[in-house]
Amino acid sequence: METVLIVVHLMIVVALVGTVLLQRSEGGALGIGGGGGAGGFITGRGAANALTRASAILAAAFFATSISLTLIATHRTAQPSILEGVSGTAPGQPAQSGGGVLPLLQREQPQPAAPQVPQAPQVPQSQ
Repeated sequence: METVLIVVHLMIVVALVGTVLLQRSEGGALGIGGGGGAGGFITGRGAANALTRASAILAAAFFATSISLTLIATHRTAQPSILEGVSGTAPGQPAQSGGGVLPLLQREQPQPAAPQVPQAPQVPQSQ
């Protein structure tokens, strides 16, 4: 089910990008794009309304599939929070009083042993 929804979502994305790019520019891009004149790919008021309506429908379908994919991903796996694992409790169980990250950070950490510096060999002194 999830794979089918992802494929439909990707097809909607491609169609949405296509319809947005086919729409006529409003002249806000410094004259670049489909600013005016005859000879455009799609001209006329009816075509502009159809593209606007198609963009709105595809945008609604995009949001619907995005929300559906989010809900499926949320209910598919219930991963425990990272903070639950740090508190020392088993995943899915509430932390004991004082649990969480803060007490672990405040706890005294053992100090590492000082590195042993080798002693220089004793050279016999000649007299």
